[in-house]
Amino acid sequence: MAEEIIIEAGRAEKNYWRDLWRYRELFYILAWRDIKVRYKQTVIGAAWSIIRPLLTMIIFTVIFSKVAKLPAEGTAPYAIMVYAAMLPWQFFSNALSESSGSLIGNANLISKVYFPRMIVPASSVIVSLIDFLVSFLVMLLLFIWYSYAPGWQVIFLPVFIVLAFITAFGSGLLFTALNVKYRDFRYIIPFVVQFGLYISPVGFSSSVVPEKWRLLYSLNPMVSVIDGFRWCLLKGETPIYWEGFILSGGRRSPRASRS
Repeated sequence: MAEEIIIEAGRAEKNYWRDLWRYRELFYILAWRDIKVRYKQTVIGAAWSIIRPLLTMIIFTVIFSKVAKLPAEGTAPYAIMVYAAMLPWQFFSNALSESSGSLIGNANLISKVYFPRMIVPASSVIVSLIDFLVSFLVMLLLFIWYSYAPGWQVIFLPVFIVLAFITAFGSGLLFTALNVKYRDFRYIIPFVVQFGLYISPVGFSSSVVPEKWRLLYSLNPMVSVIDGFRWCLLKGETPIYWEGFILSGGRRSPRASRS
């Protein structure tokens, strides 16, 4: 017997979260479809998840370390410092780019049947999370190449992965809604991603930012996530700016709850 869904006024939020679990199979199908579509007809397939951050890491290492002569904190090689930041940034940028156009790309499906709409951008973020896990393999190879091992702080890495997921998902939902209402945002989002790469501490340490600007700089939610990744992977030698971390976390949590 087919299930019947009744939408009642005043009970939308309660039913909505219950339906997220009820439609978990659809969530899996959409995520798996997005994985297959992303690398369909590509020659090297999922290897792009490794090649893109690796090439960016090499370029940033040459520009900021060899040309600009910016210092690396602690004993970690500059390449590892950069790649530790590339991991969360690549995840965030991919998730934001893919999820922002997900509702428009699935307009035919959305208009034909009811299901929690949050599933569509969420499946895009999950695909980006899988890319992140694939890219993490390069981090392990860099540890071996440079004979560098993380310290005990690495046990907290799942916490910052969750923070990266919340940041990416919350931002993705925001830009998804804006993109549906204002189609001009599909041209703005690539600019936001590109601009964000250079104002986030990916190619350099956030400690180079003058102390009087550190709190303002931490309004960028990816600053605390990137600093957290480096703290976990670089033996704690890259300190976390806790005032900015608390500020960034306070701005992140209300957004997540409204989503």
